Amino acid sequence: MSKQAKIPRIRYDEGCLAAHALNLVGDRWALLVVRELMFAPKRFQMIRAGLPDVTASVLTGRLAQLIQAGVVEHDERLGIYGLTNAGRGLLPVLEALCRWALTVPGHDPSRFISPSALMISMGVNLVPHLARGREAVAGFDFGSEAFEMQLAEGRLQTRAVSKPDTPFVLSGNGNTLAIAVYGTTPLPLLVSKGVVGADGDIEAAEDFLSLFRLEPQG
Repeated sequence: MSKQAKIPRIRYDEGCLAAHALNLVGDRWALLVVRELMFAPKRFQMIRAGLPDVTASVLTGRLAQLIQAGVVEHDERLGIYGLTNAGRGLLPVLEALCRWALTVPGHDPSRFISPSALMISMGVNLVPHLARGREAVAGFDFGSEAFEMQLAEGRLQTRAVSKPDTPFVLSGNGNTLAIAVYGTTPLPLLVSKGVVGADGDIEAAEDFLSLFRLEPQG
């Protein structure tokens, strides 16, 4: 039996492909678990740190379902969860949900934002005409997680790293760095107020942040 056939339970008894996808990843928290694993494998507690409202029992259940669906794999010896190729294929789904969310009311950016959530949103909210012909490398340090982001040919590539090796590194949590990325307060002022940290070429950091807008693109 293929992994895709191992559905924990049928939620939608339909032949619709969307219904089939929801049978696999449609439970509450499932796609957000995928979000937290999109850039790197993680241990259970690190996944939970990115989902502060989920209980341990619910997260355990979602991980088991995603493993059964062939979306997540578990290295029992190391205790690490990671995405399969099928799981990584859900990145465009998460990005599409972010784009759709920009078109409907009610988004509250003051609520918790995980590092992975911010990294995905930046890929969605890069302004195409501002990014055209530009090249840049940026570093983001969230304490327990760090990322390098490369802009080339109008597209962003993001990867998890142990320590960014980039011309500048911005530090903070998901919410404070979201203020730096999407807000209107100049970066030097945010740094002087202790909202975020910044090391390296501050002018290059300001220039990079100017490429993002929290609004529908195109």
